[in-house]
Amino acid sequence: SPDFLDRSVNEGFSGGEKKRNEILQMALLEPRLAILDETDSGLDIDALRIVSQGVNQLANKDNAIVLVTHYQRLLNYIVPDFVHVMEAGRIIKTGDKALALELETRGYDWVAAEYQAASNTRAAQGAT
Repeated sequence: SPDFLDRSVNEGFSGGEKKRNEILQMALLEPRLAILDETDSGLDIDALRIVSQGVNQLANKDNAIVLVTHYQRLLNYIVPDFVHVMEAGRIIKTGDKALALELETRGYDWVAAEYQAASNTRAAQGAT
């Protein structure tokens, strides 16, 4: 039997090939929810553009696509409806593409500090 029959899905491909295959699988399966973790990881600029085009073509009002990334370069090609910042499993700030650009400039520390200050204020108000 051919070796490919015994291997896992997407095994033996380059990073860009894996990402393109993931987009093809999305197109074929038409999921209502797709979670794409680090979709831009390991992609050169051409592969990033191709993968982004696929994501943009598959996004519609009948599905949700959650993109997990640590870099805003993906947002040069995909404009999100929402940007969420998570810490310890909680969403601590929500915004739009402007938030992602601000994070790229300022880092994450200010968001965590802002969240902590708001938490302290809520706790103090609850204690009175």
